[in-house]
Amino acid sequence: MLDIKNAVKVFEQGTMIEHTALDHLSLHLDDGDFVTIVGSNGAGKSTLFNAICGSFFLNEGSIHLDGVNITLMPEHKRALHIGRVFQDPMRGTAPNMTIEENLSLAHSRSTARALSFAPSKKERALFRDRLAEFGMQLEDRMKTKVGLLSGGQRQVVTLLMCTIVTPKLLLLDEHTAALDPATAKKVMEITEKIVRDSHLTTMMITHNMSAALTTGTRTLMMDKGRILFDISGGERSKMTMDTLLKMYSNSTNEVFDNDRMLFENAK
Repeated sequence: MLDIKNAVKVFEQGTMIEHTALDHLSLHLDDGDFVTIVGSNGAGKSTLFNAICGSFFLNEGSIHLDGVNITLMPEHKRALHIGRVFQDPMRGTAPNMTIEENLSLAHSRSTARALSFAPSKKERALFRDRLAEFGMQLEDRMKTKVGLLSGGQRQVVTLLMCTIVTPKLLLLDEHTAALDPATAKKVMEITEKIVRDSHLTTMMITHNMSAALTTGTRTLMMDKGRILFDISGGERSKMTMDTLLKMYSNSTNEVFDNDRMLFENAK
């Protein structure tokens, strides 16, 4: 489904501040995999997502999605097949447009018809039904401007925008990190429902070690643009946070330095 081979990304190449953000990284995802990704700040997690989305081209390596070589495909074309939800609830939606207008725009962008933010009667019914599944009463606020919603409500709208037409790949870039714990839990429950019901191939960056080991089917640990280890199945089910951190320390000869991750473990 997703094949990344020998991916290299170097920023400020040839200067004194040259930085290798992806260091010959290779990764394969099967259809329906739900991979959580952890690692310290600067490990290359968001850079990996940006490479997949086409925010920049790789210096070396290739990316194939569902059998298609997208290595040199422009970002806007990749966006037709890849959904991405960011940490900032302000990203991914048009705040001065209503919920139904945002959803209509996303729906039309992923179909053959021209871009439109005026939903048809059939689309409006679809949006209402989908929103009602989430239990946040958003189906009764479809004419509310998205900018007036709470952060959690906006993230749910963004999730639906990314999946109203099923993408080949869904990327979740710390999409609950800016929310309070109760709201983050609710948004995560909705996320898992969407992923499960649509059988989405998904990658999720998180700073919550507990969530990394209990959400999805695989856990990756990244450091300095590399994948340190990839655990799944029985090995993952027996893994504890302490064991995960010990594996990191043994692999890098460093103590994990992300205080926010350690703080979230205690929630």
